[in-house]
Amino acid sequence: MRVDRSQLPAVGSDPAFKFPRIVRHTLGNGLAVRTLEHYTVPVVTFVMLIDGGVVSDPAGQEGLAAITADMVDEGTGDLTAIEVSESLAQIGADYDVDVGADAIVFTLTTLERFAERGGGLLADLLTRPSLRLEDFERVRQMRLDRLRQLKDSPPAVAERAFLRLMYPDHPYGHLAIGNDASLSGLELERVVRCHRDIFRPNRATLVIAGPMTHDELRQVADTTFGGWGTSSDPVASTIADVAPSAGAPRLTVIPREGAAQSELRIGHLSAHRNSPDYPSLLVMNAVLGGQFVSRINLKLREEKGFTYGARTGFDWRRRLSPFALQASVHSASTAEAIRDSFAELEGIRGARPPTEKEMLLARASLTRGYPRNFETAQQVARSVAQLALYDLPDTYFEEFIPKVNAVSADQVVSAAQRYIDPARASILVVGDHHAIADSLASLGYGAPQLLSADV
Repeated sequence: MRVDRSQLPAVGSDPAFKFPRIVRHTLGNGLAVRTLEHYTVPVVTFVMLIDGGVVSDPAGQEGLAAITADMVDEGTGDLTAIEVSESLAQIGADYDVDVGADAIVFTLTTLERFAERGGGLLADLLTRPSLRLEDFERVRQMRLDRLRQLKDSPPAVAERAFLRLMYPDHPYGHLAIGNDASLSGLELERVVRCHRDIFRPNRATLVIAGPMTHDELRQVADTTFGGWGTSSDPVASTIADVAPSAGAPRLTVIPREGAAQSELRIGHLSAHRNSPDYPSLLVMNAVLGGQFVSRINLKLREEKGFTYGARTGFDWRRRLSPFALQASVHSASTAEAIRDSFAELEGIRGARPPTEKEMLLARASLTRGYPRNFETAQQVARSVAQLALYDLPDTYFEEFIPKVNAVSADQVVSAAQRYIDPARASILVVGDHHAIADSLASLGYGAPQLLSADV
């Protein structure tokens, strides 16, 4: 049968997506457990989500949660950091820790036959870390060295400064790694107290996925984490919601003399992760700047040639989250890139509603490859941890594709009108101030506020 290669194949309907059944348990010590049967390969993944990421850092001790999490695999009992690494290697385990805005997430994946050994080792690390002084001083120095490296990275400098602009008086306003002053002043005693206060079963959720029954997975959880001390103390919320800041500077510049490019951030606080408008926001972002064929990228890269790539997105948190456009553009094009970006932000709000083709591409970018996110036990377990983090229903993943496909162009425009306000957007530029000052003045946003890279 001849194939007509001059025509793209017809796009069919999305196949039904079935997510593994989630079963919830609670251990005697109060630890919440969610299990998933996943039989594709003989591996088991443990994901432990602990409330208390960046947002739990006290003022002046930024980076505390992250360095505490980093200390966990530096030893347990008589085991040194090297011996812990060897123990993980002996069972073919993959170990990872991620410190986010609202939680710390530990992941360990190992072979099914080592499920109890792997879970037991993770339990030892999380509940009985050595927290030795020599390890602490080494880890702290490594983080201080990393901070110095980040100062030479315009994207890292922009990210750090933009968070501070968005959250000037909120714990969300700093990177997980902290800053020079806070890390230099941290002492091991404070790390020990942080571990004692945060690492408790009543503020944690354990997700286990693997080729075992729900009862068997629960038994593994009980065997490995059932001895974690019971904590009946109520968990006081450390997360205050945040209102959009009316006092954020309109235009901020971090001078970087001689820079050939300007690192741009344009945005403001926008939406909550559990907003009922979430599907519309995703489609809106895909049209605007969330994929290669988005308006922002086609304008700044393909039409103007200002950048290798520009994108927009939400940095989701439990509370009010920022929406931002980011790009690195040639210095001489800085002002024009900002002007074009604002034109696209305005256009999506109604002046240029999404076309039928844009809507088709946007929905497809979100749904066509969606099942690929759940191929492995680790992907499945980490996804369920996100449900726990944002208090989303167990049916969320199966409902995602139908909800996205139901989003209309009118809903995209409505979402943009509600959650994107160019008049409130802050503009941050990391670049050669002397080279771009005159062109920035032509934008009409007034004199920029100048900040140092150490903001």
